[in-house]
Amino acid sequence: MGMFERWLSVWVGTAMVAGLALGMVAPGLVGAVAAAEVASVNLVVAVLIWAMVYPMMVGVDPGSLRDVARQPRGLLITLAVNWLIKPFTMALLAVVFFDVVFAPLIAPEDARQYIAGLILLGAAPCTAMVFVWSQLTGGDENYTLVQVSVNDLIMVVAFAPIVAFLLGVTEIAVPWQTLVLSVVLYVVLPLLAGLITRRMLGGAKAIAAFRARAKPWSVVGLIVTVAILFGLQGQAIVDRPLIIALIAVPILIQSYGIFALAYAAAWMLKVPHRVAAPCALIGTSNFFELAVAVAISLFGLGSGAALATVVGVLVEVPVMLTLVAFANRTRARFADAA
Repeated sequence: MGMFERWLSVWVGTAMVAGLALGMVAPGLVGAVAAAEVASVNLVVAVLIWAMVYPMMVGVDPGSLRDVARQPRGLLITLAVNWLIKPFTMALLAVVFFDVVFAPLIAPEDARQYIAGLILLGAAPCTAMVFVWSQLTGGDENYTLVQVSVNDLIMVVAFAPIVAFLLGVTEIAVPWQTLVLSVVLYVVLPLLAGLITRRMLGGAKAIAAFRARAKPWSVVGLIVTVAILFGLQGQAIVDRPLIIALIAVPILIQSYGIFALAYAAAWMLKVPHRVAAPCALIGTSNFFELAVAVAISLFGLGSGAALATVVGVLVEVPVMLTLVAFANRTRARFADAA
């Protein structure tokens, strides 16, 4: 794990503090960024999101899909967790905590925003950071690529309908046009650009070198986006700092619960550890870049939904490192072969 990935929570935390300070000192600047919108898309944030997403999509190799047949169980667990379980359990936890448990502490309209943000977070499975988690657990890199590639291709068609359904169930208005535009802008087009880039680069070494050069820009894009979000949310957060901790509660329960489910399923199905660990970690981790982008498009830069997705970024890295450590300690309990 490189310096950027290892200390991601520190960078995100620093960006949060810097954003709060910027919002207090230069509210006009933050407001100007927020006003730079065309068709519900913030142009500044769109550039930053592309800086985050595009390098990840260059790593998607459709040719690797033919390797699925050699170990289908790990992929089936990943897909079942990501698309049949995780979005719905996240929505359930969000409703339970913000409509019931935390209801005395939060205004109903704010609660709906946080629920929406958590739904977006739960419906976006991990794309990039899972390669880091896979490496740290000694995972099969080629098979991890297969899992990520399949997830990305499914995301193109499944993300919008699942999000729309869950937002509708929780009685949150769904601006379909903006939702579809967000998926096209932040999933379909970056994926196509990534595939074209792969073709232009040619060999695996050139692709790896390109992604290594682009990775710092991806992290910079995330950090600047977080700073902008917290600049807009500054006064609300200063007035109610407890909200960050409240949003983190369902995210933590979801993360550890989903990992336990996927990891136990892999163990019972005798999936080898080099596949089992990454498949459980993919389900636990989130494609927070997409969640942040769609939250901004649907509800705005200063929304509670956008804030909830950013809290997911802050929580994820330390949680995932604890799960990596657990996976490594339990390696001997898994089958050595398919």
